[in-house]
Amino acid sequence: MPKARKMLSDWNTPYIQSLMKLIETQSKATLAIWAVDYSEQVILPLWRKYYLNDVRPQNALNAAREWLSGIIKLPQAKSKILECHAAAREANGNPVAQAAARAIGQCTSTIHSARHCIGLAFYGALAVAYDRLGTDAPWEQIEQCAAEECGRMEAALRAVAVEDEPNPAKIDWKC
Repeated sequence: MPKARKMLSDWNTPYIQSLMKLIETQSKATLAIWAVDYSEQVILPLWRKYYLNDVRPQNALNAAREWLSGIIKLPQAKSKILECHAAAREANGNPVAQAAARAIGQCTSTIHSARHCIGLAFYGALAVAYDRLGTDAPWEQIEQCAAEECGRMEAALRAVAVEDEPNPAKIDWKC
């Protein structure tokens, strides 16, 4: 059995490039709202499938929303986000749940740095593909499924995108 990859990693694929170009046109707030909403709707259920009683990813999503609403400060949100990253590390051996928690951790980190929203594609799309196909499926099939999920992610961002956004996030993709 081949070892499951932890994330998609090709920045140059057309579906990642297309998503990145759209991301670059939006504000950090729009990106954070999109990433948190998408994670809650699509990615969080993948985590809950395996760890129903572990609420750390949900807590991170809630904290990001509270920060966006001005209810809490960044350090309070950051502690919840770090707990989500810890949940991902602890899910080692469960590629679907681990990728889901990593995606949520990255998406919620968008409140700190806009570029983190790309983690939705790199981790979240892989979580969806592993959930649908299993980790034993040929990589080409997994990547095709992930590419299709990235297309749905892009459509969701287009649905909330601000046309001619006056204050797009300045993103340095070099991590």
